[in-house]
Amino acid sequence: MKRRKLGVLLVSIAAVAAISGCSGSDNGDGKLVIGIDDKFAPMGFRDENNEIVGFDIDYAKAAADKMGKEVTFQPIDWSAKESELNSGRIDMIWNGYTITDERKEKVLFTKPYLENSQVVVVPADSELAQLSDLAGKEVGLQSLSSAADALNASPIKDEVAGVSEFSDNVLALTDLKSGRLDGVVIDEVVARYYMSIEPDTYKLLDESLAPEQYGVGIKKGNEELLDELQNALDELSSDGTAAEISTKWFGEDKVLN
Repeated sequence: MKRRKLGVLLVSIAAVAAISGCSGSDNGDGKLVIGIDDKFAPMGFRDENNEIVGFDIDYAKAAADKMGKEVTFQPIDWSAKESELNSGRIDMIWNGYTITDERKEKVLFTKPYLENSQVVVVPADSELAQLSDLAGKEVGLQSLSSAADALNASPIKDEVAGVSEFSDNVLALTDLKSGRLDGVVIDEVVARYYMSIEPDTYKLLDESLAPEQYGVGIKKGNEELLDELQNALDELSSDGTAAEISTKWFGEDKVLN
């Protein structure tokens, strides 16, 4: 009987260990798993050496250093980002993650750290100049993104000919360059990055769709991790590290204090 009970106990311990090993949650082991979209330049993307780089990557590494934690960046399906967080496979959503009222119901947010807006990119030689010109045109955007929210909230949504959704912005811009789309709704920071590396390829419509702010998302109920991260971000602002990272990627200090 004792041998049987011991066997049951060992099985139970192994099961708990397996569950813990599959979880990305920070359980005091000094490690953080951050979910990202690895095609979201310049916030988080792969460079020519296939290394994950970007503003948010450097910012997160600096924050993790302040927290005394080791960080791992986990590319995820952006349309399932909250599910990845709530399942425990990642500890944070940190990659140009727009703060919205709807998302506040699902996750905890840090204070905003960067201003952004949703804009429309069109080919540089396009005759389109303002939002009203999108009437009867084909538009693309990243699925389940704040770009979709911004377009849905705009009156022009009912006037466009169609909306194509993509898993990432790179695919949407590829269709724009090929002529299959007339415009792409996209984050301004992303749009300006691609405009800088592909001069004379794109331009922005005169009007933006919606102003917004970026924050870091953490699982509801984990206020301790939220406070720890926010303290680290505040330190990065006060000691000038955040400004240095911003200048590296944007040419100026754009971080909100």
